[in-house]
This record gives sequence, C-alpha cells and structure tokens, in this order.
Amino acid sequence: METRAPLKILFLCTGNSARSILGEFLLRDLGGGRFDTFSAGAAPTGQVHPLAVEVLAQDYGLETPEARSKSLTELEGVVFDLVFTVCDNARESCPLWPHGTRVVHWGFPDPAAAAGSLDLQRQAFRNVARELQRRLRLLCSRPLEDLEPEDLESWASSLSTPHRHQTTANLEQQS
Repeated sequence: METRAPLKILFLCTGNSARSILGEFLLRDLGGGRFDTFSAGAAPTGQVHPLAVEVLAQDYGLETPEARSKSLTELEGVVFDLVFTVCDNARESCPLWPHGTRVVHWGFPDPAAAAGSLDLQRQAFRNVARELQRRLRLLCSRPLEDLEPEDLESWASSLSTPHRHQTTANLEQQS
C-alpha cells in the first residue's frame, strides 16, 4: 500500500496570535505525522498571545518555541490541501485559493478579546483549545488516506454542526 504524503493544513485567522496558533499546534500533535500544519493571519499582530502558549504548554504538554504570528503572504506558493478559517473576519477576507484548495470555516470567539480577570481570560483560551482539540481528534479518527479532497472538506465541515456533536459523542468516549 502506497503511503500518502502528509496533508498540508493551514489555520487562518485575522491576527494569528491565538486561535490559529492553537489549531496549528494541536493538529501537529494529534496528527501523528499525517499533517504538515501551518498558521497565518490576514492582518497578523506580530506576536503570539502568551495565554495561547501557556494553555498549549500547561494543558497539552506542547512546547511552542517556533510559534510566531506571521502574514499569509509568507506562505504564498504553498499548496494547501485544506484551509481552516477560525474567525469570522478571516472567513470574510479569505483569499481565493489556487489549485482547488478546500476551505472550511470553524468560527470561534476570539479569546484574546476576553475581558475580566486573568483567570477568565485563561478560561476563554482553554474553551477554544478544548473545542479545537475535540474537532481535530474527530478529524484524525478518519483514515484520511482513503479520502478525496472534497470528502475531507465535507467531513471537516460536518464536525462543527450541532447534529454532528451528538453523533460523534460515542466516538469521543471510545478514544
């Protein structure tokens, strides 16, 4: 059986400081080498939010020394198999992708905009990371080697719909 090259996955957000960084590193960890993961921003802040780094380290044991907020323009020429927009602004400003790239929108509230105490802000990051991890675990549960790009897009899109949450609960309990 021929081994498929890792799928190139991009997490796109406006600032590339929180949600897209969380997605990039969570999938890198969960994917078992099946994915080359990237993140970028349409209007990057230039820095990764410290609470994103903290949550990845404390809650998931992930070190992220190479994490940085970068512009989508740095990735020009990279052909992605799938692009996840993880904020509504990125979805609205998402460029047209060449080579039939599939785009899936997984909108999350911006944890970097959370108000209140440091504990409340930290919880906002944890909530986004937990939901991203849940969806990414389900994504990784499929034998991606057998999926065509349009099937992968459809499967990934279905992971954010309410009816899908109920039908995948048993799968989550099994893992």
